[in-house]
Amino acid sequence: MIGSGVSIVGAGMVPFGERFEASYEDLLLDAWDALLVGTDGRVDPDRIEAAWLSTALGGLIRREAVTGASLADPLGFYPRPVTRVENACAGGSDAVRNAAFAVAAGVYDLVLVLGVEKMRDLPTRASLIAQRGTMSHLWWHPRGATSPYLFGQHATTMMAEGRITREDMARVSVKNHDHGRLNPNAFMRKPVSVEQVLASPPVCEPLTVLDCCPTTDGAAAVLLCRSELAGRFTDGPVELVASGLATDTMYSHTKPVFGAQDAPTRAAAAAYKMAGIGPCDVDVAELHDCFTVAELLAYEDLGFCERGASAAWLASGAPALGGSLPCNPSGGLLSKGHPIGATGVAQLCEVFWQLRGEAGDRQVDGASIGLTHNVGGNGQVCCVNIARRG
Repeated sequence: MIGSGVSIVGAGMVPFGERFEASYEDLLLDAWDALLVGTDGRVDPDRIEAAWLSTALGGLIRREAVTGASLADPLGFYPRPVTRVENACAGGSDAVRNAAFAVAAGVYDLVLVLGVEKMRDLPTRASLIAQRGTMSHLWWHPRGATSPYLFGQHATTMMAEGRITREDMARVSVKNHDHGRLNPNAFMRKPVSVEQVLASPPVCEPLTVLDCCPTTDGAAAVLLCRSELAGRFTDGPVELVASGLATDTMYSHTKPVFGAQDAPTRAAAAAYKMAGIGPCDVDVAELHDCFTVAELLAYEDLGFCERGASAAWLASGAPALGGSLPCNPSGGLLSKGHPIGATGVAQLCEVFWQLRGEAGDRQVDGASIGLTHNVGGNGQVCCVNIARRG
């Protein structure tokens, strides 16, 4: 368990998508407002003692310095401390982890975690160029290595080994778009078929457009407090019981294998140990399906099924709504979208609502333990958080 007990007592997010009408600050403020509305006025904003801001590309795309003041200024939060966290696509979950440990250590009673990203102000190609500005320029680093290319390596390996087929990857997209149509905060809310996924424009063999998550704007926020105080702020607290973080090599040519990711496997093992549970105890999971193959990898990395059994597990219906362990009832990154700094926080929002029975048409019946899996880069970092109904 995390220290002396940390609970989630509030969550809020904005609809993800192409939010051309909203600025970075607008998204941030709207997520903050949604959070406060969800607490039914039981949280005095002035009682929040510190905040963590997760954002990845703000300084590259906005061409501005992004610091804790980027949250403190629009919220009028100063002079309270705000820490900016950037850990690639896992930044949102890592911000939650750091905030939770600060509460568990007894430094604060009530804290805010907010993730925000404004990615659609640039065309997709320009956004990718901006992201490549963060990559190493050492002579041996592969130039032009985009995320679809990196995950395509896992896909081609797993296909060559006979573990998955092209159709298996397409079925992940079908499942998550089917879930996403039930989520009013999701970006892509139309169902798709296997045939549509296979026929969509190619991105990087064997991945097509509908195998890839969309570039997205969005923001999400959660409130954490000491568990002994949770009853002051909500009648339905959710305890954050574990957080595991692990890293791995950044570069494809230094990875020992493809078709498995060491950082997620180790992060999950650490989180399971901290929570005192195993994979079979998880009732609902939000997975980092940046690409369809990434979700198939996650099934195996997290121990939801044996190595090589992800396609069969998917075909069994286990990770679909109504199955034994629904994965990405929110629609996941493929449907909900992937505003990088906000993603991990939004995953925890979904788990919070699921464990409180507030997820509407996508509700997982009887869910009491939820897991979030947030991967950065080509598996170079992963944070796994586990929550339990209070």
